[in-house]
Amino acid sequence: MGGHPDQPGHPGRPARAAAGATADVLVVGGGVIGLAIAWRAAQRGLRVTLADPDPAGGATHAAAGMLTPVAEAAYAERELFALGSESLDRYPAFVAELAELTGLPTGFRQTGTLQVAYDRDDLAVLTEQHQLQEAFGRPARRLTGRECRAAEPLLDPSVRGGLLADADGSVDPRMLARALQAAARLAGVRFVPQRATELITARGAVGPASRVTGARLADGSTVPAAWVVLAAGWQSVAIGGLPAAAAVPVRPVKGQILRLRPTAATRAAGLPPALLTRTVRGLVRGSAVYLVPRHDGELVVGATQEEMGPDTTVTAGGVWELLRDARLLVPGITELELAEAVAGLRPGTPDNAPVIGPAALAGLVWATGHFRGGVLLAPVTADIVTEYLESERLPGLALPFTPQRFGAVAAGAGTGGADVRAATWR
Repeated sequence: MGGHPDQPGHPGRPARAAAGATADVLVVGGGVIGLAIAWRAAQRGLRVTLADPDPAGGATHAAAGMLTPVAEAAYAERELFALGSESLDRYPAFVAELAELTGLPTGFRQTGTLQVAYDRDDLAVLTEQHQLQEAFGRPARRLTGRECRAAEPLLDPSVRGGLLADADGSVDPRMLARALQAAARLAGVRFVPQRATELITARGAVGPASRVTGARLADGSTVPAAWVVLAAGWQSVAIGGLPAAAAVPVRPVKGQILRLRPTAATRAAGLPPALLTRTVRGLVRGSAVYLVPRHDGELVVGATQEEMGPDTTVTAGGVWELLRDARLLVPGITELELAEAVAGLRPGTPDNAPVIGPAALAGLVWATGHFRGGVLLAPVTADIVTEYLESERLPGLALPFTPQRFGAVAAGAGTGGADVRAATWR
């Protein structure tokens, strides 16, 4: 059977859908991950159907779009750092191709990320972060408080120092998703505005093992397919018909986020249309906050991280904390309009890393669990999954992120019911 020599084996599948089948690939989920996979797979000549009642909604709609593998480097996440760095390296060509095909902007900018510390304790944390970046081989540049304000003049004078990661960037996820939808349609992807509710399985031609043959949709119709890719974020694990042995521990992690925009009063106060030229990630008395500028002057402020289950309520406390910390770093935000406050649900896993690769159930592929990095990891995830759909092999870069790493955790999660999984992993 196919498969990378270093990964667990699994039952095979036909190279193309059987005669009369609707699709070679059914992608469940239309966020940036699902859209990117559908586009790339269709480009390779596969017949692709994407099922989602609200493409580009959910976590994609709420996301800030930071592309910050260096600034977000964390202990025990060396493999994730390598994956994110590789995806960032692919981003310029990725968005350039989208723009050439569709004529649509993505808001991509690679102006770096400035990490700043508000007080001495925060600066000590950034010093440790710099040491970690050095260990990973891609350190940011250390800046004094004065150098931070030279880079971003509207920072508060209290800022003690910082780190500048020149290669980091950002993208507007809403623009990116629109471009991906347009590119996918141009490549021949069929969009079905329905939620996939249940996997359909059948016995294999050889042996007793079952394999996925498609999915049932919310309206009762079915989409036969040789492959099903689950890319519906945290809701991927709620699909019916998923055996316990093939499940993975993905849970919703709430994040509240604000969008601030310039007003007539902003201009009257003499403030520039854009308060910042690059993403600023700040530590304010131990609390983390980020500010991501857009080309039109919009400023995205986020994000809380709350273990609240599938709750998307925007709370007064969450908004207050974000504005409080952002104002201490950039006082000028008080002159901006509070244009939007939303809450999204990131798909989190026990090790904060995505789940990419074949499930224990033949014909099923995971592409979820990207947590804070869904937008960053879209290009590399799409390439990994598409390569697997074509060859049944995973590149070495993907091997740390297969579902098999959870072992007994996934197998013992329950009997496949969505309520059981939610109670176990919330």
